[in-house]
Formats: sequence, C-alpha cells, structure tokens
Amino acid sequence: MNEKLERGVRLYHAHRFEQALAELRALEAETGATPESDYYVGLALTQLGKYEEALLSLEKVVNSHFSFLHIIQARMVLGYIYSVTGRFRLAEFEFAKVTEMGLQSSQALAALGFVYYAQKKVPESVETLKKALEIEPRNPNALNSLGFIYAEEKIDLGKAVTLCRQAVELVPRNAAYLDSLGWAYFRMGNFAEARTTFRRALDLAPGNKEIAGHMRSCMDALKDVHSP
Repeated sequence: MNEKLERGVRLYHAHRFEQALAELRALEAETGATPESDYYVGLALTQLGKYEEALLSLEKVVNSHFSFLHIIQARMVLGYIYSVTGRFRLAEFEFAKVTEMGLQSSQALAALGFVYYAQKKVPESVETLKKALEIEPRNPNALNSLGFIYAEEKIDLGKAVTLCRQAVELVPRNAAYLDSLGWAYFRMGNFAEARTTFRRALDLAPGNKEIAGHMRSCMDALKDVHSP
C-alpha cells in the first residue's frame, strides 16, 4: 500500500477525517485517483457531511473493479447519503442492489425497509423489515422501524410496544428509539408512559423538533384526559 494512502487510511480509522482527507487528496494530486483512494475519500467526505462530493467518489467505486465487499459498502454509504438527503428512490436502488448482489444483510434490508416506508410503501416496508429480523432478530434498526410502523399505521399496537422496547433495551441511549417507543405508548393511549419516555428522549436530544412535537401531542392528550 502506498505510504500516503496507508497514512490516510490510518487517520480515517482514528476518526481524524479532515487530516485523512487532506492526505488522500495529496495522494490523488501526485498519482491520480484509484478505487481504494476514492473509497476512503468518499467515506471521509461522508463523515464530514460533504455529501455531494462524497457521491462523486463513491459512484466511481461502485463502477470500478474494486473488491466485492468494498463495492457493497460503497453502495450502503450511497444509500445512506440518499436517505439523509431525502432522495428515497435512489436510496431504494442502492439498498436493493446490495441485496440483489447476493449478500443477505440485515443492515441493508433494515435500511431498505426504512426507505420503502419513507415512500409510503407500507406492505413492502413491513415485509422487508421482517426479513431483516429473520436474519438478525436483535437488529435494533429493524426492530425500531417495524415497531414505529406498527404504531403509526395502527397495525398491531401491542407488538409495536414490544418491538420498540426491544430496540431500546439494545441501545438504551438512542433518542430516536425512545421516541418510537413513546409514540407506540401514545398510540395505545398510555399517555403517562409515553410522557416519561419522550422526556428520556428529549434529555438525549433536547433540540429535536420531532420528539418535541410528539411530547406536545402527549401533553395535550393528558390535559384532555384530566379536564372536567
């Protein structure tokens, strides 16, 4: 491995993303880009939130003859970028491609289930998330997403609470998972438990508007319950 590339990779794994990017860019200026440098440049840019630049590097990776696992990971990161930037059809393409390439990944299926739901494809989302949990029953993302959908769509509120609680047990300090659990309690009409759970979520993510909105809905419901 080239010395600059090795140093850039080491800096990336040490979470020193700016320095890693500078080292990799210097390498590209000297010798030109390679699939391996494109891969780590794309990852570093993603970590820095420079998504449009990251897309350019990662697209080159998936169209290269780099290793199978690196191409799979590049597609996963592309799917992530398209998801967080609201381009759900493109995210769907990337995550579906991972599953089509023969890698039965619960992570890819959980992500695909999420982007199906973002496009209001509820049956496809539920089915895909169930498949993710068949592969990895303790996948917190899949548990949380399926639980939230069961609550939001009122498919099975009891199951929604169970799934969301399992996700929280696996990752207790995840505000999004706590929010989903609170929402499942709320949809069941258990407003007191919902309020407690939303408070825990807001303690972890005090500026989150979605959680704050759920808390307001819960407080309004409690006022209605206690009003004469």
